[in-house]
Formats: sequence, C-alpha cells, structure tokens
Amino acid sequence: MSEGIQPIRLTDEQRLDWLRLIRSQNVGPRTFRALLNHFGGARAALEALPGLARRGGGASGPQICSREQAEREIEACAKLGISLVALVEADYPQRLQMIDDAPPLLAIRGHAGVLTMPFVAIVGSRNASAAGVKITERLTRALAQAGFAIASGLARGIDAAGHRASVATGTVAVLAGGQDRVYPPEHVELLDEILTTGSAVTEMPLGWEPRARDFPRRNRLISGLSLGVVIVEAAKRSGSLITARLALEQGREVLRCRALRSIRARRAPTA
Repeated sequence: MSEGIQPIRLTDEQRLDWLRLIRSQNVGPRTFRALLNHFGGARAALEALPGLARRGGGASGPQICSREQAEREIEACAKLGISLVALVEADYPQRLQMIDDAPPLLAIRGHAGVLTMPFVAIVGSRNASAAGVKITERLTRALAQAGFAIASGLARGIDAAGHRASVATGTVAVLAGGQDRVYPPEHVELLDEILTTGSAVTEMPLGWEPRARDFPRRNRLISGLSLGVVIVEAAKRSGSLITARLALEQGREVLRCRALRSIRARRAPTA
C-alpha cells in the first residue's frame, strides 16, 4: 500500500472486509493502513479489533461494522452506479493514492476515466464577486486547453464556477457527505451536469449528511487529487486556505490568483 507497489484487484470478499474495517468505530485511514500492515489483511484486523480494544482499556468492545451492514451499502451503491474502489486498485486516482491519509475505499460515481487526467484544483470564496467568477472561468478554460481537468468541492461561488466552466473538458466534484447527500442542495442539478462527462468522489457512506468537520477532510482529497491548487478570493480562516495548507503538506503547488488585484486597481476611481 505504498508508492511503487503493483496494483491488484480485490475479490468481493476482500472488498467487503475492507468496507467493514473502515466503517468500524475509531478506524480512520491511517489506523486502517496500520492495521492492514500489521495483520496482513482486513479480515484478520477485524478479528483482532475486540482484543485490541480490551488491551487499550476500553470498557466495551468497538462497534464493528457487520457483514450485513456492509452488504447493504455495497448493494445500495450498485443501484446508484457507485463503485467502491480500493486504494490498491488500478482505478484509484494515482495522485490521491500518494497521500498519507488516502481513503482506503473511494466511492466513485460518473465517468471514472476522467480521474486518469492530470488535475488542478480551483477553490475560493463562496461569496464570489463577479470578477472572481470571470477570472475562474477564464483560468479554467486555459487549463482545459493545456490538458488539465478541474477538481473542486461543489461549493457555492468559485467552486461552482470552476465546475461549470469545465463540464465539457473534465471535472470532478469532491463531496463532504455521501453520494446521495449533495451539499449545497441547490447544486444537485450542477452535479448531474458534472456526471455526464466527469465524476463525483467521496469517502463517506451513503446517507451521510456533511457536518462542519467533514469539509476539511474533503479538502485534503481535493488537494490530494491535484498537481496544484489555485486559490481565488479566499477569506482569512476560510476552507480554501485550509485546502492550501493541506496542499503544501502534501507537496502540491499552491498558487494565488493575483489577477483580481490588477483588475480592481484598474477599476478604482481616481482622485
């Protein structure tokens, strides 16, 4: 599960075990990876979880995702055309695979082929100015002509502008909730447009309503998918700047769109 390992294809049973493990209590991406490396497989890790909890002083055993729960999720995903792609499989986005806390299973809907393209992330203010939207559209078209697809978070403002400008050339919407819990709700139609040529990805299960703490988790996937991140009109302490920090930690390029400053300077009234 590290760079350089040849991709494999999980069996149905292995995929079920992977899903059960990552959906179990207190098992995040890093813990998942440590358990898999230590025990050699998800099935063995699942069997070891109760003993590990007792040794850790837990008063009760961990809540382990049951086989029935995992089977229901896999069946529901199949009905919606969602693939659960494992970190070690060839269809998993290569750039995302490289980050330390990559999701063990990524829920992918739409055209998975777009995920093989080189990505640039475009993120920014939800309350975007008209100038910010125009700059985003112009930048997106230039990136598309250079062969890049766009990654963003389906948020209002700059995210939406980047997605709309790249529907025809390749875009991926990274969701903070489940594939059936689109946020913001008014972007359901935008997501439908994206899915005609692009894709939507998330690590969250179906039915998961996004909470405030889920958006930084989503942001690491936006930067992780990408070669670099462009920030347009980001406010201080905004989610966009969290994405920028995560991108730097992941070794990605971070670019601030300076064009807005020159546009505003030209439009400023003279004394």
